[in-house]
Amino acid sequence: MLFRTVATSAAILVALAVTGAVAGPAWEPAPVTTHLRPATGSTAIGGAAPDVGAPGDYEVRESAVTIPLADGLEVGGLLREPIDARGDAADDPAADPAEDRPGVVFVHGAGTGKAAEAFTLAATALASAGIVTLVPDKRLDNYSVRHRDYEAMARDYAYSVSFLRDVPGVDPDDVGLYAESEGAWVSPVMMVNDPRLEFQILVSAPVVPPRQQAAYAVDNYLRNTDVPGGVFRAIPRAVGMKVPGGGFEYADFDVRPWLKEQDDPILAVYGTNDASMPLEQGTRELLDDADDVTVRFYDRANHGMNVETPEGLLLHPDFARDVADWVLGLPATASAPPQVAGAQPEQLYLAAPVPQPHWYGDGDWLVGVVITACGLLALGPLLVGGAVLTGRLARRRSGRQGVHLAPGLRAPLTGLAVGAVATMVGLVAYVAVVARLALDYEKDALVVQGGWIAVRLLGIVAVVAAALLLNRVRDLRGRVARSGVALRQGQEPPVETARARTSRAGVLVVSAGFWVTALGASALLVTLAYWGAYQLGI
Repeated sequence: MLFRTVATSAAILVALAVTGAVAGPAWEPAPVTTHLRPATGSTAIGGAAPDVGAPGDYEVRESAVTIPLADGLEVGGLLREPIDARGDAADDPAADPAEDRPGVVFVHGAGTGKAAEAFTLAATALASAGIVTLVPDKRLDNYSVRHRDYEAMARDYAYSVSFLRDVPGVDPDDVGLYAESEGAWVSPVMMVNDPRLEFQILVSAPVVPPRQQAAYAVDNYLRNTDVPGGVFRAIPRAVGMKVPGGGFEYADFDVRPWLKEQDDPILAVYGTNDASMPLEQGTRELLDDADDVTVRFYDRANHGMNVETPEGLLLHPDFARDVADWVLGLPATASAPPQVAGAQPEQLYLAAPVPQPHWYGDGDWLVGVVITACGLLALGPLLVGGAVLTGRLARRRSGRQGVHLAPGLRAPLTGLAVGAVATMVGLVAYVAVVARLALDYEKDALVVQGGWIAVRLLGIVAVVAAALLLNRVRDLRGRVARSGVALRQGQEPPVETARARTSRAGVLVVSAGFWVTALGASALLVTLAYWGAYQLGI
């Protein structure tokens, strides 16, 4: 009996492992073989004039503004203006137009993007160097997790550019963009649509399409968290599939054609502690696609160019100075050497197109399978329990024989159903906990390694129950329901009398309940195999 159970369990495990391997793409990102080498460790901007403004040179006046958009809509914003050393406002109407200052419009990364919460340190620092900055609120009524239109966003941000150009004291022909993260997919569109824009500052620019960047970020976060190798199989299957419910068309937006069309100077900056962006790859593609690109890497800086200090997260001490030198030194700083400088970036793997999953490429199908399986697992016991209870009542009233599952089936069927559900719940919980650790840049071997082992052990328990159930069904030759008094496994049924009647309908219902439950559990096991719970190195 033991050998038979072990052999059947092993066969099921191998079948599930093979199913999981062929059901979708593997994940084998190509390593970076040739690394980018900054010319110098200093991030100082070549060609910058020594007498241009520096952060802290001016007091800053901050004003809340309202920016009109199309169709009567409007967004709020924060305008920050430098006040010169004499105490005169930079927007003095009597000022010489030749002394009008450059302006910068900030373009938000992913998220809600409220002006009062975003770019506070950077916008204030640049304003204190003599640059007028405008941080608009992000328009949110047409922006969601499922739907983002970067070309439409570019048209909305264009109103902020027009607003800043009309601010007294701003040189309307010296306005540029400061775009962070997701905003770096928007600002190149704006540059092409508005040739009057003079420059753009790209902070933590992905350059590659969103789907590629997402897969790269997930891979990097998981590696930093030290997850087991088997977890990585889920990356292309999650990122590459069509998301349930539709949407996310922006995931394949390609910004590189827009970069190739614009010829204004670009300052691209990255933090070496940013695990979400392909730092070296993005730099190489920028250098290939655009002219007059200056690149700086900041040591220990994160995605927002902040570093950990005893006082908390603050801008890298050289960042605002370098950006101000670059903006205020244009056009001389546009092509001044060194082109690439700063700390050494370390990108281990390339961001690449994400392969399409074979089976569950359509997320609606995946969700449908799981919901259907759970429905079957709920329906099956109801059918069995209802038929058994009805048979017992009929037996009491008329002497009819009741119906029940054949002996030896109830325990393994329950183990299979409960084990499949528990493994699925465990896998979802494990992914949620690992995601939190990864986003917080934390490591916990007990949770990351031990949790994965626990999920797989739960899966094995379900498989052993399936093996016991399969062997018993084979012994019964598929007759999973019977009428009469319930017997123990191995007990011979009594000889039926002429008066004994079989409730055929009840037997059919119990049989249907058994197979419905088994089918639902099997569907969950296949889904678990797809997500890697039954990998055997295949």
